[in-house]
Amino acid sequence: MSFPYQRVVVVGATGSGKSTLAEQLAGRFGFEFIELDALYWLPGWEPASEQEFRHRVAQAISAPRWVMAGNYHVTRDLSWRRAEAVIWLDYRLWTIFWQLWRRTWRRWWRHELLWGTNYEPLFQHFKIWSAQDSLFTWLFKTYWRRKREYPLLFAQPEYAHLQVIRLHSPAETSTWLDSLSDPVSAEVLPKY
Repeated sequence: MSFPYQRVVVVGATGSGKSTLAEQLAGRFGFEFIELDALYWLPGWEPASEQEFRHRVAQAISAPRWVMAGNYHVTRDLSWRRAEAVIWLDYRLWTIFWQLWRRTWRRWWRHELLWGTNYEPLFQHFKIWSAQDSLFTWLFKTYWRRKREYPLLFAQPEYAHLQVIRLHSPAETSTWLDSLSDPVSAEVLPKY
């Protein structure tokens, strides 16, 4: 199967593997890899202002070919308007929970540098009373909302141009990724 898209957004719940898939696609096809978390988080886990964040995203998506990982609603109007496809990692809650647990533990154990000077704060994620501090609480808070929200967003007229690729499990995603061949040149892409 060919991959005719030049600008793609990967969405899904926290811990679903958005960045992993986006980075794989970008590497495979020579696209720019855009990670919204890297554009949002400043050193010391300080968030960028909305204006600065939108500016950073606008600069990133000015590239001709890119794959973006992330769900930030404050930049959706920028990225989705320019994108050709959205890949939705619509996995089961417990699949994502265990992926998130493994990722959090791995980042903490290996002391992986994330964005700026930021490292994974393992024990902070056990503050289950705080969606601001705990990615696990954030996952449970947003999982069902995203399942309801995405189909409604895809149906909006301003996003009618998007091809939606909905993947239901890591195995399905792996099979789909393995099935892709070289991208079609930009000259033969349909015009929207």
